Amino acid sequence: MDIDRVAALAETIRGEIHKAVVGQDATLDLLLVGLLSDGHVLIEGVPGTAKTMIARCFAATLDLDFGRIQFTPDLMPGDVIGTNIFNFTDSRFVLTKGPVFTQILLADEVNRTPPKTQAALLQAMQERAVTIDGVDYPLQDGFMVVATQNPIEQQGTYPLPEAQLDRFLFKHVIDYPGRDDERAIVSAHGSRGTMASPDAFGIRPLASMDALREVRSLIESIRLGDDLVDYVVDLVRATREHQGLSFGASPRAANMLAVASRAFAALDGRDYVIPDDIKSLATPTLRHRVVLSPGSEIEGLDADGIIEQIIDLTPVPK
Repeated sequence: MDIDRVAALAETIRGEIHKAVVGQDATLDLLLVGLLSDGHVLIEGVPGTAKTMIARCFAATLDLDFGRIQFTPDLMPGDVIGTNIFNFTDSRFVLTKGPVFTQILLADEVNRTPPKTQAALLQAMQERAVTIDGVDYPLQDGFMVVATQNPIEQQGTYPLPEAQLDRFLFKHVIDYPGRDDERAIVSAHGSRGTMASPDAFGIRPLASMDALREVRSLIESIRLGDDLVDYVVDLVRATREHQGLSFGASPRAANMLAVASRAFAALDGRDYVIPDDIKSLATPTLRHRVVLSPGSEIEGLDADGIIEQIIDLTPVPK
């Protein structure tokens, strides 16, 4: 598969999702980059902003196994990864696999369950495997988590552990749509009171696992010059030195930003990365990996604003 076919496939997938989803181009771009980068994506927004619908339609365009977990306060780790159940017929334990044994996993409202259950995804997201009663079980090829969460200021939510946040390639924040988009949403969906399935809009699978393997192999060959490697490292290191942050991003963030920039270039039909690719992805890659200092919180600053400052102050390669 060549670069032009990658860009064409991405455009076809966007068009398929737009049969049901109005706007949300930035969200779709990050989901596509996450898919091609073998990364996970966290989508945050208030209820009713189509987070779940976007994730379901995205999964429907892929010829991959799909699973969903609706996170609730009483969910247990075994409900996520599975558990061994004793079979009295033959007097032995039998593994009952949890919904994590899939390829595209929708973790819906992931922050409505306590941290103990949230942490059940840690190993799966990093190692593509889970350990149950001391035995390691590999997950399917292509495993990707698309998680949705409500803002932590809302009732009934638990903040995600820092270790889990760091395993997400992106954290994308969905805001309310503009008036024109909202009118288009009402025109398209205002005739029903429940969420329709992607099948109802004629969304069909367009990308197989074999095609994704080809694309991911191609992305590894996208050129990232030494000056751009320095730029990625300088951006990430600057988060550890900024006075407005108590903790900055880890080296994992630099690796992920580099991989994502390669995928972003491929989606644009290029076999080389430019500084704008890195700048475009810096905020969604870093916003969930930094911790504000107490002074910044008192002053009402947020992570996005500080990251934008860092982007503005970091010299861009010529």
